[in-house]
Amino acid sequence: MRTYPNNSPQAAARIVALAMLADGDVCKAELDSIDRLGAHEQLGLQPEELHVIMHAFCEDLLSDVQLTWADACRVDPRTLAELLAEVEDSALRLKVLRLCVAVIEADGQVAEGESIMLAAAVEQWGLHHEMLRPSLSTGASKHVTCA
Repeated sequence: MRTYPNNSPQAAARIVALAMLADGDVCKAELDSIDRLGAHEQLGLQPEELHVIMHAFCEDLLSDVQLTWADACRVDPRTLAELLAEVEDSALRLKVLRLCVAVIEADGQVAEGESIMLAAAVEQWGLHHEMLRPSLSTGASKHVTCA
């Protein structure tokens, strides 16, 4: 799996891509969500760069024999921890977490793979308190839960 410099737009975008792929499917609602939120701009990328990073991530997943494809796209815990470790900046972590929540909520369902991915990010990044606040990514006043 390719690596990116820590706190780079590419490292952050790959985590958003993982959120999109965590249920094994990328739906139009998820793509519309990242476009509506201007995710590329929030991460410091050109619009097409986010799609290139997502495509490259898919290639990496398909070529890595240690990764498991079942009903959902999942990475092993070690690989997930390594991907999350590439984002160290607390403000960037929060931005990425909010984008991931928005993408995951876009289709109105939270699949097991999505829940696992979010829980790992919250745990590794120490953002437990953020999960109890209203979701700022969607502008809604609902609470987001992971488990």
